[in-house]
Amino acid sequence: MLLFDDIKNDKELITYLKYSDEIFASMGYKKHGINHALYTAQRAGFVLEQLGYTKRMQELAKIAGYLHDIGNIISRKDHARSSAFIAMAYLGGIQTTEEKYNGDVFEVFNAIGSHEDKETTPPTEIAAAVVLGDRTDVRSERLRSLGRDLSDVHSKVIAACRKTNLEVSKEKKEISLWLDIDTEICSIMEYFEIFLQRTFFCSRACETLKCKFALYINGDKFL
Repeated sequence: MLLFDDIKNDKELITYLKYSDEIFASMGYKKHGINHALYTAQRAGFVLEQLGYTKRMQELAKIAGYLHDIGNIISRKDHARSSAFIAMAYLGGIQTTEEKYNGDVFEVFNAIGSHEDKETTPPTEIAAAVVLGDRTDVRSERLRSLGRDLSDVHSKVIAACRKTNLEVSKEKKEISLWLDIDTEICSIMEYFEIFLQRTFFCSRACETLKCKFALYINGDKFL
């Protein structure tokens, strides 16, 4: 049976994530290594937990969240597909023949492979949870060096996000992202210019989970 604790402690996978992050560092991109993988995994599991999904679904969402960017070891381009193929090869090697062909493993592959399909609605609840875990990781801690990262407009928005929190209400059927943005670094308008597509993707993920998506910036509701 696939278990998140086994996956996150696997030395081979840790090596892949560390190396791919080194490649991103050489290009000046924000952190995409183990910390982001763990953050995405835990947040994906948290979303499903708060909405009352089964422990097994939470576990699969965490596994998919942890492995979603592992394909960056090959290339940033089409990394969702590369990540899914690496996951297929790795998970296939540690499972029994029966386990290889049950629904669990295919749920993981699908969630990983579809996490960059921004123009479509995530096909499953697990895929939707991974999208939310990934797309809401806008912590300024992901920056490497402030001066270098701010030359990239995407990272400029990340630098401005001093605090981020994701709230999930099963009763209201609402998932809310709360951001505190330093407007001296990035204006609210700049945030939307750069992250509008990300915001819509989160909204579509919430639709899969039969929830509404709400966005609060500096205490004000924008969506």
